[in-house]
Amino acid sequence: MESLRTDAAGYHLVSRSVPIAAPSFRAVLREADAPRTVWSAPKEATVVGSGAAATLTADGSNRFDAIREAAETLFASGDVHAGTEAARPRLFGGFAFHGDSTSGPPWEDFPGARFVFPRVQVTWTDGDDPDADAWLTVNAVGDDVDSAAVEARLADARERIESLPDAEPLVDPPGVSGRRRTTARADWTAGVEAAVDRINSGDLKKVVLAQALDVDLEDDLSLPDVLSRLGQKYPDCYRFLIEPEPADGRPQPSFFGATPERLVSVRGRTVETDALAGTTGRGETPAEDEWLAQELARDEKNAHEHDLVAETVEEQLSPFAASVSPGPRRIKRLATVQHLWTPITATLDRDEHVLSLVEALHPTPAVGGLPPEAALETIRETEPFDRGWYAAPVGWIDAAGYGTFAVALRSAVAHGDVATLFAGVGIVADSDPDREWDEVQLKYRPILDELETDDTK
Repeated sequence: MESLRTDAAGYHLVSRSVPIAAPSFRAVLREADAPRTVWSAPKEATVVGSGAAATLTADGSNRFDAIREAAETLFASGDVHAGTEAARPRLFGGFAFHGDSTSGPPWEDFPGARFVFPRVQVTWTDGDDPDADAWLTVNAVGDDVDSAAVEARLADARERIESLPDAEPLVDPPGVSGRRRTTARADWTAGVEAAVDRINSGDLKKVVLAQALDVDLEDDLSLPDVLSRLGQKYPDCYRFLIEPEPADGRPQPSFFGATPERLVSVRGRTVETDALAGTTGRGETPAEDEWLAQELARDEKNAHEHDLVAETVEEQLSPFAASVSPGPRRIKRLATVQHLWTPITATLDRDEHVLSLVEALHPTPAVGGLPPEAALETIRETEPFDRGWYAAPVGWIDAAGYGTFAVALRSAVAHGDVATLFAGVGIVADSDPDREWDEVQLKYRPILDELETDDTK
């Protein structure tokens, strides 16, 4: 596996693609080599990556610039025959939430930024629908890469992928035998009350506080099955799987989730992003569900929290944009929760790399707070754990500098027989600690439901 730096020279990228009969998503992911990659987004292709032809890593506050420069170096060396836009070579990965992330448990193997150029990539052009068109891509990076050898590898990979079995019945969740909270109820109450005091004193407008939950798994975790179920339950969310290379003796960590929040998508000079803040549950009947949605829309606390996010996203985009156009505020319904949601589009006044927008927008007030520096300081002082890659940008980059990034919410890190889940809530002046505690527990459900069996709930 090659590790490229911003000063890398002499590398050569070769990429070849071919259409294939659409294989089973779970079968492809089950047979994939580590590190495995999954990306699936609304109105985008679904990708499963196997292995790494190259990795890009960076740390510190300049991690966005370092990854952009290394990506441009890699793509500039390209000999690419993609066949279709969906199969084009892309880098997949993400960033740590804090520029000075401490990489404590469970994030020991996650640097400040890491992107993988998959060695083998399977792409479904319409989600992972078995009837969708599918493409197989083989990538190689090195100083002596031979295109004929890559084409031979492509033929071998095609034979192997097209011989995979059809989808088998989903494997049951592993079950949960124990739970450990990093934040005690009393500490949570004290932290929320202290944050509200700062807001009332004028030091803060909003801060997002999170919790972590360690769960012991009774059986092996089958990520192909977990991600398949998440796709079925949350088709409008962004599914991802990112695996770093663990140190010797440590189990393979896997960061995965199904997040409802897009950070930014850039294609040409068109930018799409979201303001997503304000939460309630789902009703047991259509009438109750609609009542909850209307109560959410009328709730002053949630509306204030949402408006802070939407206004700030518009301000963060304005230095780059010829125009910024927020859509009407609406309700985004998911399987377990409902959110206030405002889609926002912008037209850039010049070409920009997607990572320039990622750096400008992260962290949005939906996961950090306002003012940003005071909010981040409060998060550091209050949360008894390192966020690592939780609530940070994850996504992809291509040779044109286009890409899509989501905010890594509704997520967990699996490492051996333990999974660590994360969830957070926005704190504003009229926040109630008990209500906010209950909202955190609700936001654990998408991942926790895929780990628990009926006997362990």
